[in-house]
Amino acid sequence: MSNKPVSLKVLAAHLGLTVPTVSRALNGYADISPATRERVRRAADELGYRPNQNARRLSIGNPETVGYLMPRIGQSIAQPFVAQLLQGLGEALGKRHWDLLVSHAESASDELAQIEKLTRSGRVSGLVISRPLRNDPRLQLLQDLKFPFVVHGRTGSSTDYAWYDVDGEDAFVTSVNHLVGLGHSRIAFVGSPLQFQFAQDRLIGYERGMVVNGLTVDKDLIQIAEFSDDGGEAATNILLDLPQPPTAIVCVSDTMALGALAAIRGRGLRPGVHVSVIGYDGLQFGNHSNPPLTTMAQPQAHAGRRLGDMLMAIIDGDKPSKHQELQRAQLLRRMTDGPMHTAADQKLVSTREETT
Repeated sequence: MSNKPVSLKVLAAHLGLTVPTVSRALNGYADISPATRERVRRAADELGYRPNQNARRLSIGNPETVGYLMPRIGQSIAQPFVAQLLQGLGEALGKRHWDLLVSHAESASDELAQIEKLTRSGRVSGLVISRPLRNDPRLQLLQDLKFPFVVHGRTGSSTDYAWYDVDGEDAFVTSVNHLVGLGHSRIAFVGSPLQFQFAQDRLIGYERGMVVNGLTVDKDLIQIAEFSDDGGEAATNILLDLPQPPTAIVCVSDTMALGALAAIRGRGLRPGVHVSVIGYDGLQFGNHSNPPLTTMAQPQAHAGRRLGDMLMAIIDGDKPSKHQELQRAQLLRRMTDGPMHTAADQKLVSTREETT
């Protein structure tokens, strides 16, 4: 048999049917009898017919493509968070042979213009938004346009749209509880800009964790910095310069926690021995940090799959508010959390290290 693709016209001639009849049979239209649909499918398999996806999508008026709008925070395309999310999203869409279009904007106004362009262009059937702001104009625009979308995360009010989120507030209560259980009481928070709802939620969780454990929320121990490893390093250096530096730090993300580890090592201290650090996300690179990073883990690939499944259901006609899912992060212990050492303990540890 020739390797040249068999066209719909050739397939129709082979069957002695019209091109529209064969096309409708392949697409499962109810006005074509089951026997004819089966006959056409069998012949298509035998001849090696493969449909022209672009032509098919035009014929049914559905681009069969979902857009993902990358967060503007940091170098997003290089972030493992984004890579793992896209992996799961692609898997969900792949089950129905849909495509994924990834879009990036340089500014908030450009982002809104891009959403308008995408929704009106007919190139996508729905959008996935991640890392929403506390009051996010992108969501209001999509609601005004009556365009299908789903959000990875939540805004301050989240009752009337579809979202998948992990409970960041609960995760930071868990982190503080764990560190208190290890004997720490001077626990710091390294966070990112608070216009993002996830950053606000995690700070609230940290403060609640301190209060429920009978500890004072010391504003000097709360450092908000650029959402990057450099930001985490700068914030941690400020904390370590305090007259009474923290013995433990909880970080708003694994990326910022990497910076915290670098700052601690830069002082000749050992993370997990002299200063404990807990990140958030559970990204794979934490296995290879120095030392391996303890973190509150959330499965990003799973999140991508769930977001894809939710959006497909909404595109198929489900009410968006039916699709709201809150998961919990799990403490993943590696090597950067340990019991609090007294000054004497730390001196002993340092002496032992110098002699080995």
